[in-house]
Amino acid sequence: MKQKIAVVALTGILAAGPAFASGYRIPEQSINSTALSAAYVANTPAADASYYNPANMSWLENKWQTEASLTWIHLASIEYTDKVTSSFNSGSRTEDFALPNLHIVSPEFNNFRFGLSVVYPYGLSKRWDNTLPKASAEEFTLKTYEFNPTISYKLNEKISLGGGLRAIYAEGVVKSTAGASRDLKGDTTEYGYNLAATYRPVENLSLAATYRSKIDLDIEGDARLYLGAAQLYNGYAEVSVPAPAVLSLATSYTCNNGKTTAELTYDKTFWNAYDKLDFNYGPALTNAVLISVFDNPKAKNWVNSEAYRIGLTHKLNTQWTVMAGFAIDKNPVPDQTLGFELPDSDAKIYSCGLRYQPTDNLTVGAAYLFDDKESRSVPTNANGVNGTFDNSAAHLFTAGLQYRF
Repeated sequence: MKQKIAVVALTGILAAGPAFASGYRIPEQSINSTALSAAYVANTPAADASYYNPANMSWLENKWQTEASLTWIHLASIEYTDKVTSSFNSGSRTEDFALPNLHIVSPEFNNFRFGLSVVYPYGLSKRWDNTLPKASAEEFTLKTYEFNPTISYKLNEKISLGGGLRAIYAEGVVKSTAGASRDLKGDTTEYGYNLAATYRPVENLSLAATYRSKIDLDIEGDARLYLGAAQLYNGYAEVSVPAPAVLSLATSYTCNNGKTTAELTYDKTFWNAYDKLDFNYGPALTNAVLISVFDNPKAKNWVNSEAYRIGLTHKLNTQWTVMAGFAIDKNPVPDQTLGFELPDSDAKIYSCGLRYQPTDNLTVGAAYLFDDKESRSVPTNANGVNGTFDNSAAHLFTAGLQYRF
């Protein structure tokens, strides 16, 4: 259950973590995707095609394809300035995370290819130490692990279809300290699917679409609730938060004798599935204060969000390839329900990277991404926010290697 809330909080963090999408998605799960600001759906020339567009596995070189990478994420301290009193002014803690990723694609078997990706699509953490934000979001931490086996089938030289099954394990922690306090922990394993299609009407042009299903993260765990210093509840708790469906449409074109590729990607994340946050306890709470603070459903009313991405890849020679990306990412959280656990806002994303291929089968690469969130001023709402959030930003650095055999 705790995890569920953590997921929500992570929305802000993820948003603050550049390559992340609005809310608590983390789209960047490989070297190339970080370098291209996740404009990486139509043109996916490495093993990470298994995750970003399994239909494209059909056009990879007919060998085993592998990629292993590590992403370091640094989240800057978000500054909150209250409109009423400076005593409520606050700063969140800075955060650092290291996330490994793995992608594997098989050779072709009768026009079929098989893949596997192990990624971390949602999560991170947000922690506050000051009195006002600490009352609702002393800590929101979410960790997710996704195992995504995939398959592709090449219908002909122009059309390929793909898809896969998704298994997400999530665990989370939620803490808040005020007159009524909570300490929650929980986990869950849930399942979904993804679909993909690519059409190549001419050799240098690709049109692609992918869809990742919504997965309800039904977190179950233990909760301890306090009124002052007195512990009034210690038992089972559950809550459900959606990992929303995502639709991506993309096109890429290669020119300059195959040296330069440009991609445009449009993402729509269906955050309208997140309309409320509702915790349930067993046995049911009986204290009126705890019911009001921790049990009554809290409106979220998120809206669908869109992201517009562009990526450029250029081969300098047979060994060196450079990449750059830019994205505009809209946030899904309305003013009325924005809280300290998720101070999300619209973002501009900048990225770059390079790959070096010393041998025919080995490629090493590195990428950097900066997610710059806009300042956001919020009028008085039910979460106690009446001020401005500034300096929300994240830095991503990904390094790894690709090997073919």
